[in-house]
Amino acid sequence: MSTVLDKSPALGPVLAAGALRSLGKRPSAGAPYPDTRLVLPGVRADPARLARYARLCAFPTPSEHLPLPYPHVLAFPLAMRLLGARDFPLPLLGLVHTSIELARHAPLPVSGSYELTVYVSGLAPHRRGTEATVVTEARLAGEPVWESRSTYLSRHRTAGEAASPPEPPDPLPPLASWDLPGNLGRAYGAASGDRNPIHLTRLTARLFGFPRAIAHGMWTAARCLAEHGDVRAARVEFRAPVLLPEVVRYGASPEGDRFELRGADGRVHVSGRVGEAP
Repeated sequence: MSTVLDKSPALGPVLAAGALRSLGKRPSAGAPYPDTRLVLPGVRADPARLARYARLCAFPTPSEHLPLPYPHVLAFPLAMRLLGARDFPLPLLGLVHTSIELARHAPLPVSGSYELTVYVSGLAPHRRGTEATVVTEARLAGEPVWESRSTYLSRHRTAGEAASPPEPPDPLPPLASWDLPGNLGRAYGAASGDRNPIHLTRLTARLFGFPRAIAHGMWTAARCLAEHGDVRAARVEFRAPVLLPEVVRYGASPEGDRFELRGADGRVHVSGRVGEAP
């Protein structure tokens, strides 16, 4: 079932309503989920916000094409509306973005008018709860030009013995070190529209169990992809939150197909792989 919208949902009210609806939900991998597809035609990037995003994530000034992760920013309010809906079985409050796959099938002109479609493709058991997969597609003049698949984890008790977490990978050769300021979450929130309280201040982050504000996962993904260079497709896994402020180290494989972000203590925050779009 497709629902065509005439404008992008206001993210603040969407998040607030989703948080209230979360209180009565009991997550389960076997729960039914809606087959709604939200469609938003005529989406254009705001030049000022796009320029701010590019500077913050260290992409080149986008005079011709959108950075690979940017359609995710444009479609994020639609995804949150789906995940915060009354008939979606997992609580929006506490959902953790665990991975994203990005693929560009054609150039993404800055001036393009895009049709965005967002839907949930399934729920799956996870060793720490239930994971939802959200698919986002972008079309230009009716042709598919970009897509992503994001997974979001709802943490809860699971039946039986939980599987052990995967072993951390061996460190990749370090190529750069970044000193992340304490206000990074507020800066990225202003550029992207994602003003989740866990990213804004120490006080608001502590309300959700974090000792300090944490960096947006999509900022860490974008910053790594900007450092890696122009790519057509990537998979990024968010392994551990980055508490702000923090010094992190970017590393990449000699072959150029893998990258990672580690903290000063060696902890892996982000790992990823790049390749050709399928």
